[in-house]
Amino acid sequence: MDITLTGRELEIISVLWELGSGTVAEVRDRMPGDLAYTTALSLMRTMHEKGYVRHVVEGRAHRYIPRVKKEAVHRSAMARLVETVFKGSPELALTQLVSDQRLSKAELRRIRALIDERLPKGDR
Repeated sequence: MDITLTGRELEIISVLWELGSGTVAEVRDRMPGDLAYTTALSLMRTMHEKGYVRHVVEGRAHRYIPRVKKEAVHRSAMARLVETVFKGSPELALTQLVSDQRLSKAELRRIRALIDERLPKGDR
């Protein structure tokens, strides 16, 4: 499934992952910035129509539950980023990432270990 979330939808799904589930009011209260209730409701209904969340009726409210996993969203977003920003080159994306001066030595070591795991033993 290709998962294409807008910026606000990504904020909403992140809150839902954190909470496990939430009503429009609960999600809206945890979102950055000043988001109108009706805007949050509209976004969550759209996400429901797209299949990214499901809902159950809870009194007068709906409780929304994420249907997409973090890993799937990460994969889809990364593929889109590599394709659009780095012209389809994962190498350029990784080069940009490891060139970032904010990465700690520990983070760089974990990246190196992941790369080493992917290489056949004779190519390390």
